[in-house]
Amino acid sequence: MAKLVRDRIPELFGGTARLLNEEEYRAALRAKLEEEVTEYLDSGEPEELADVLEVLRALAALHDLTPEDLEALRRAKADARGGFTGRVWWTPT
Repeated sequence: MAKLVRDRIPELFGGTARLLNEEEYRAALRAKLEEEVTEYLDSGEPEELADVLEVLRALAALHDLTPEDLEALRRAKADARGGFTGRVWWTPT
């Protein structure tokens, strides 16, 4: 099954590779994010989070965001609304 893979996978494992145009790449990254999140949810393995982060960074780059820019956005949201460390489960009224 053809899918978006890390850059060195064809070099390491063979097979046929081609470069995606921007529209294909954007769609493939979105599908890859779903795949990687599902793998983490299924396994619970922390290593899968590294794959999720790699895809997030690639998606951010499509928006001309550096990892530092993405972290600044994350921090701003956390400052405004908090993070998830408090383990708060909310039921709206």
